[in-house]
Amino acid sequence: MALELETDTAGTALVDHGRRRFIGTATLAAAAAGLGLGTGRAQAAEPPAARPAAGSLSPTSFKSLKQIDAGPLNIGYAEDGPADGPVVLLLHGWPYDIHSYVEVAPILAGAGYRVIVPHLRGYGTTRFLSAATPRNGQQAAIAADMIALMDALKIQTAILAGYDWGARTANVMAALWPERCKAMVSVSGYLIGSQELNRAPLPPKAELQWWYQYYFTTDRGRAGYAKYTHDFAKLIWQLASPNWAFDDATFERSAISLDNPDHTDISIHNYRWRLGLAEGEAQYDALERSLAAFPTIKVPTITMEGDANGAPHPEPEMYRAKFTGRYEHRLITGGIGHNLPQEAPNAFAQAVLDVGKD
Repeated sequence: MALELETDTAGTALVDHGRRRFIGTATLAAAAAGLGLGTGRAQAAEPPAARPAAGSLSPTSFKSLKQIDAGPLNIGYAEDGPADGPVVLLLHGWPYDIHSYVEVAPILAGAGYRVIVPHLRGYGTTRFLSAATPRNGQQAAIAADMIALMDALKIQTAILAGYDWGARTANVMAALWPERCKAMVSVSGYLIGSQELNRAPLPPKAELQWWYQYYFTTDRGRAGYAKYTHDFAKLIWQLASPNWAFDDATFERSAISLDNPDHTDISIHNYRWRLGLAEGEAQYDALERSLAAFPTIKVPTITMEGDANGAPHPEPEMYRAKFTGRYEHRLITGGIGHNLPQEAPNAFAQAVLDVGKD
């Protein structure tokens, strides 16, 4: 169901904190004091056009697809825009892929940015260089992959932008390597997690929303995800974006990326690691200790939320204090769900353009 919004006298949509609650808010609010999460009020957002103008043709593919060795991976990525332009790194979520940005990328490229859209480990054409490398989905490993990608491409700094796993990855990069991050756009705000925090139980309704995480802790769940990957992903898309009327062609363009031979292992490890049911790699222990302290993010940031996001996500006032640099929050209205860049590409691209202004 779409969010029922209040408006001010100018018709600008306002966050209704009384009606719309992040699942598990009661438990997270109790933890917020220990994390230093503030209760700053989210700013109202001007509702921009979510889609291209009627009658225009939306792109369905990228101009250039490339591969490069970076860290433990050979990473597949899309690239658009001038080679000497300022860089934007666009990071996708689970269970989606780079096509979340198929309409965002040309907008940013047209504005002069060099746009890099990588397949995360376990997606698309990204492959491990060694069969012996653990198929690790922990947050620090994925962020380290993206730093390695920037190194391989000789990119010193970039604007980072993402949602879901991609937003968490951008958060981690901005917190641990702020010198590599010019600015950031993060859907659903501050998503850095810790195994310790995840040990705390949530209220039953909140736990219900995480049903797939618990399913993945079982052998049956792993086998089920491996057998029904596309069906599972389509269900997640529908639950996370209940008002997004995507067609079969749109889904299949992304779903093929989930056929990556490491996708199931990475996905299962990610959710088991969060609950402390799977070990990470020792090389990331120091990074995870830093992240477990929930560091603040100092780079200029715009956080975003769709008004019909059906996936678990925190409310803006819970993470406002984690951003100590130039900051703005935008609520994107019109039935926009979890995959915000694909559902509202103009709004997402505008946020990137705005956050990058000096």
